[in-house]
Amino acid sequence: MSNATGPNGDLPHRLGERHLMANNSGYSFATWTSFIEESQIRALLKYKVKYYFAGGLPGIMPTKIFGQILKDLGQTYQDDPKQAIDDLNYGPTGGQPWFLKTLAERLQRVRGIPIDCKNDWECVSVTNGSQQALYAILDTMIDPGDVIITPEPAYLGFLVPAVKLGARVITVPTDLDGMIPEDVEKAIEISKKNFGKCPDIVYVVPDSDNPKGTTLPMKRRQALFDLCESENILILEDSAYAEIQFKENPKPIKTLDKENERVAYLGTSSKEAAVLRVGYSVLPANVQEHVLTDKGYLDLCTSTLVQRILDIYYRDYIDEAMRQGIPKYKERYEAMAKAIDSSFPAGVRTDPTGGFFIWWESEKPFNSADFLQDVAIPNDLCYVPGGAFYPITGYRLVNNGSELEPSKPKNNTMRLGFSYASPDVITYGIERLGNLLSRNL
Repeated sequence: MSNATGPNGDLPHRLGERHLMANNSGYSFATWTSFIEESQIRALLKYKVKYYFAGGLPGIMPTKIFGQILKDLGQTYQDDPKQAIDDLNYGPTGGQPWFLKTLAERLQRVRGIPIDCKNDWECVSVTNGSQQALYAILDTMIDPGDVIITPEPAYLGFLVPAVKLGARVITVPTDLDGMIPEDVEKAIEISKKNFGKCPDIVYVVPDSDNPKGTTLPMKRRQALFDLCESENILILEDSAYAEIQFKENPKPIKTLDKENERVAYLGTSSKEAAVLRVGYSVLPANVQEHVLTDKGYLDLCTSTLVQRILDIYYRDYIDEAMRQGIPKYKERYEAMAKAIDSSFPAGVRTDPTGGFFIWWESEKPFNSADFLQDVAIPNDLCYVPGGAFYPITGYRLVNNGSELEPSKPKNNTMRLGFSYASPDVITYGIERLGNLLSRNL
């Protein structure tokens, strides 16, 4: 893998000297600390506003179910101290076999992923959130100068680690159906031409993606798979929102990967259960091996107790929890969409079929980050400025995909999360935001 920089010398943080922070001790810090800041979404959690539409916080959780699970588990531990000791102890880095078998059965039954649950359950792994899996995959596959293709805009929790590890990120345009395979093909060819190498990863969130909320049609999923198969590129399929769908959604790209060689499939309990920080994945065997080696140095293992809680949930409760919870998320989405349409100034919003987010782009130019600080937060409102979802360094396709230019964020955009607040709070808060936008724009 190449260590060469791009035409703008975009990788000095991995190739140059260590960064010396100004402090009394004279400690030397890694260079990335000088240009990568705290996640904007995490930073926005500190604001305690009445109308919070920023982070993708689950607002509908099966709390009674988890209360019952914990109550029953407490009794089990009193009756069987040996199980209590085992569940409160270290475990395998990739996850407990009984939990992996439960996940394998559900992934095969509900998502259609081609797993032989009796013999191939070991292709499933768990991590501390799917975020850890994203980082570990990048950490094991990317050297400075390697190329990654992502949508524009894309999840910042993937973009920032990719830049931190020295990847050249090429973003491709998206429409209301998400990533466009024809542009991915153009990006592959221009990567070969400009950088002398084929991309290593194509990253996609196919179901109600973060941040736009768009869902990739099955025709595009097939085209993307066929393209990456022909070019020997790994598809990183981040399916965080696959279970939170208001309408029937296409099958995962992973269902096309019959030999488990082309697609790294990631899911998470945070959206469909509770934020217990457990992600699950089905990875090609060679990728899984290195990812679990990496994970072992990051955290040794995922909590066995949390796996036990989730094992019970996924075996006995998740179908009922989803049946009750998804219509409530749909009500919140409908309240937000209606309020945007009635109160926002001229612009375009996405129309998600699930997930947690609506993306809005103003027809008039304005800086949504400045507006957040100067107007929205003082008026008890919070959202995520759209500029956060563009790479801090990288490239984008221009001139119908024939050239690259430095990545440039669209500052007249915002991500609005409908997952946390109740429908009445959403209605009032979004109308309040819309009125402020109309007056200021």
